[in-house]
Amino acid sequence: MLYALHEAAYGLAAPIRLTAQAARAFWRSPLNLAGETDLGRTLFASADVVANMTRRYGKPAWRIDEVEIEGRSVRVTCDTPWSTPWVKLRRFSRNPEDIEALGRSVDTPPLLIVAPLSGHYATLLRGTVRAFLADFDVYITDWANARDVPITEGRFGLDDYGEAIRVILTHIDRRAHVVAVCQPGPPVLAQTALMAEDRDPARPASLTLMGSPIDARLAPTAVNSLAEARPFAWFESRMIDTVPWPWLGAMRRVYPGFVQLYSFMSMNADAHQAAHRRYFDLLVSGDGEPAERHREFYDEYLSVLDLTEEFYLETIDQVFQRHLLAKGEFDHRGRRVDLKAITDIHLMTVEGEKDDISGVGQTQAAHGLCVNIPADLRELYVQPEVGHYGVFNGRRFVTEIYPRIREMIARAEARL
Repeated sequence: MLYALHEAAYGLAAPIRLTAQAARAFWRSPLNLAGETDLGRTLFASADVVANMTRRYGKPAWRIDEVEIEGRSVRVTCDTPWSTPWVKLRRFSRNPEDIEALGRSVDTPPLLIVAPLSGHYATLLRGTVRAFLADFDVYITDWANARDVPITEGRFGLDDYGEAIRVILTHIDRRAHVVAVCQPGPPVLAQTALMAEDRDPARPASLTLMGSPIDARLAPTAVNSLAEARPFAWFESRMIDTVPWPWLGAMRRVYPGFVQLYSFMSMNADAHQAAHRRYFDLLVSGDGEPAERHREFYDEYLSVLDLTEEFYLETIDQVFQRHLLAKGEFDHRGRRVDLKAITDIHLMTVEGEKDDISGVGQTQAAHGLCVNIPADLRELYVQPEVGHYGVFNGRRFVTEIYPRIREMIARAEARL
């Protein structure tokens, strides 16, 4: 019912949205001589804010056609070497001629970024991909919006997610270095253990866990407290709804992305309100560059996807309420996961000092669970002065975190 009401509200807002869009175009038109007056900029800013508040935010484009390496532009191509209805494996490849012109080898180890399936699209990691492209050809999981997957495709739960990771690693033609960002930490660590136990030749050469809830009992945040304060039945009855027509996934039961977005924004409502007030003032003053940065951020932040009912509820149950992986009780399709089986895979954990999603200690708990990894194959790092987003994106990620991951990968490659 909630999903249907949300769609109805979007439809009812159409006259307001269209009027705001027309007003925005009128006051920004170069033919409108009053557009650059104080009144004109104020009316444009008002129309722009209303138009953005009432529009639908679709999946953003990747927009990675080139990267700068050592001060030179390097062309980048993107293809999809493997896919299912639930995930597309994107591969970003640097142009070999441009790399050779830099005096670098084009034969670099594959790097797989496992993007979170927790509300935002994988494009939220655009900056992460760009950083790793300085030294690697990069693969990344691009998860589907559940409302776009027909119900005839069946269920997609936590086991299906983990299985997709293993199939992807097998598809890549050599041992890859894996970076799991936030939510994927537990299932990726579990699959790593199963592959290690099987002596699978496609098992990761290294695993970097970033801001992940490996043991959400440690340093609990507001997100963790909410998950434990409510009984499981509350999440079943309050957070799940049915996709309405005309979406392709009509009749599928999902955790709607707009519900999660509301939850996240309400946690920092004052900050978001202040950001939009600053945006309005920037439009009125004609300060275009910071206004564009605001638009780019919120175009990404407000773009959300739906999760299947089973994936969301299984994650709540197994990761945030019963903490099965941390207790040694996590199963994959009935097979118990033994983290002690990991013995020859480099393990790095990265946390942010001010992370309010995965508190400091939750990710590094992996070191205490993977007891058979030698000390020289481990690295634990806490980045000062960054929150959750700063763990995998932004200036400090590029200048302080990424170089440490790159050095760890080089050590892992030297041991293969």
